[in-house]
Order: sequence, then C-alpha cells, then structure tokens
Amino acid sequence: MRATAVDEATRMEEKRARGEKRSIDPTNIKKLTEQYLSKMPYKSRGCRFHSFVVYFSNLQRLHWVEPTGREEPSSFQDHYPPGPPRRYFRLTDAGRTAPEIAWVNPYRALYG
Repeated sequence: MRATAVDEATRMEEKRARGEKRSIDPTNIKKLTEQYLSKMPYKSRGCRFHSFVVYFSNLQRLHWVEPTGREEPSSFQDHYPPGPPRRYFRLTDAGRTAPEIAWVNPYRALYG
C-alpha cells in the first residue's frame, strides 16, 4: 500500500511541479503519500478471504491449530443454498509456544 501511495504522490508532485514550473519538492511527496494512505479504502488494508484461507491452512500444516469437533450449519442468505458448515478450532500446545515472529509469517516457519 505504501508503494502505491508513494508512486501516486510522486506522479502528482511531478505534475504540479511541471505546471508551476518549479523543481520537485520531496516534502510535498511525503505529505501527499500520507494523504493517499489515509484515504485508501478499508478493504485494501484488511485481510482478504483468500489470504486468510492460505494463512490458516499454513497454521494447520504446522499443527498450531486443531479442530474442536464442533460444527454449526451456515447460510449466506435466505434465498441461497446453505454454505459449508462452520468449524471451530483451538490452539495446540505447539501453537501456544510458537514464537511471535513465526505467527507473523507461518509460511516461512513451515518452509524456511
């Protein structure tokens, strides 16, 4: 996200500098970058469903989580067919003792 904001801010500062016939000011780029970052939509900052699925599957491969056996039916809306059951998981002892840095990137913990 930061790279996108910096690119956009740089383009805007270049355009303004050309129009005003002045040199590019790096402080303007920094200000514009912060403005662009603050205006980025929430969804671009949050975790997407597919990203979560990949992350959680890595936790399962590391045996840091395990199913509890509890399941509930789920549905999307009244006029749609039922969705897959909602499954509950719990942390294992290995998950509780895993270092925080490994939780940040379980793919690295899994494959090195």
